[in-house]
Amino acid sequence: MWVSIYAASYVVLEAFAIYFAYRAVARARTPQGSIAWVAFLISMPWISVPAFLVLGHTKFRGYVIARRDSQEVITGVGTFGKQYPASGDGGLFGFASFERIAEMPVVGGNGFDLLIDGRETFDAIFEALEKAEEYILVQFYIINDDNLGRAFAERLKAATSRGVSVRLLFDSVGSAKLPQSYLDDLQEAGVEVVNAHAIRGPRHRFQVNFRNHRKTVVIDGQVGFTGGLNVGDEYMGRNEKFGAWRDTHCRLTGPVVLQLQLVFAEDWHWATQSLLIPKLKWASEKSAEEMDALIVATGPGDRLETGSLYFCACITRATRRVWIASPYFVPDVDILTALKLAALRGVDVRILVPDVIDHKIPWLAAFAYFDEIRAAGVRVWRYDAGFMHQKVILVDDDIASVGTTNMDNRSCRLNFEATAVFFDSRVAEEVALMLEADFARAYLLDKGLEEQPWGRRIGAPFARLLAPIL
Repeated sequence: MWVSIYAASYVVLEAFAIYFAYRAVARARTPQGSIAWVAFLISMPWISVPAFLVLGHTKFRGYVIARRDSQEVITGVGTFGKQYPASGDGGLFGFASFERIAEMPVVGGNGFDLLIDGRETFDAIFEALEKAEEYILVQFYIINDDNLGRAFAERLKAATSRGVSVRLLFDSVGSAKLPQSYLDDLQEAGVEVVNAHAIRGPRHRFQVNFRNHRKTVVIDGQVGFTGGLNVGDEYMGRNEKFGAWRDTHCRLTGPVVLQLQLVFAEDWHWATQSLLIPKLKWASEKSAEEMDALIVATGPGDRLETGSLYFCACITRATRRVWIASPYFVPDVDILTALKLAALRGVDVRILVPDVIDHKIPWLAAFAYFDEIRAAGVRVWRYDAGFMHQKVILVDDDIASVGTTNMDNRSCRLNFEATAVFFDSRVAEEVALMLEADFARAYLLDKGLEEQPWGRRIGAPFARLLAPIL
């Protein structure tokens, strides 16, 4: 009897495995992802079928963003560039590739402040929250109920007490440990608290992909923040495991803040099916710094492979240098090829990654890529003065970005991300100085995989097999 039940169960599982394998072939965004899933599903259905239910989807079907839902906003985005024209032309390559990826124009009249590590970042954010007059828009992937998390909540509650409208979006996967009492306390104080997946998403369809990884703060439509830091004590360097936490955020002023605000409004629309746009300010004072900038928001709801295309757009236009800091290095084939070609044509290509382990599998998988890029001339620097979590790109002397996007498949294809890109030599110089200081606290990788400890030699190739879902 038990043999019959087992055999019947196995047949059913294999049927599901074959069906899911077909879906992987038909819908996966890369051949590598298709092959990995097909092999996994057919060979180990007991493990792979549940895994596919959780991780196997790579497209957010039905995601209708707010700008496509409102004719007023469609018209407004079209005229945005004319209202706030860029002062430059993007040089030899222009702005077109970035604008097509972002579906928004590069705008002029912006200001930028680089915020290095937790203290600078949250001092600036808390100061802005305390100065808010009309509304606050806040979105974080991770919010913890710890010292920083409670200080953050107190600022939001204080804002509502003086009549400021406060809206908070959180990701239910990233903030899975956040107690309901924390959220209830904010709601009782008048904060509108919304799970980014309130209508559809991880809590409602056995799905942990499609996380909203953005970190956004917008004050009155005039000041904005984005970057790598979440709300938690570890981001202040208070976690014994990670020690000093190296991260980067930025403070934005000018019309680029309205783009960041639009991205928040899109996510709010997704979570609530209500249009926030009419309730917000859509005019901005220009900054005296007059910098050209663009918010590049990417995600699985986009028509194109926007995350991967963004990295490729940065790498392929570099003529002198491209420096990339990312806590995870699990690039797709297109990014990998772009990096190697840039190095082969003489560009100074540097990758800065942490030596300290955060998530074991992506950390291990990175070693399976290092030999390949080092052979082409890419230099890999490993930051060992604590854990490095920043997501920063520097191209030549005139483009720099700070945002939430990691150089891995999850950020490029499975998460919703946002990056502030500045086409300005002053920002590039400031970011270059910051990264040079980081390189001084890192060491140059000079050993191939065969020279690494046996655990890395054995584990890295197998970890790389999981690259499509990392």
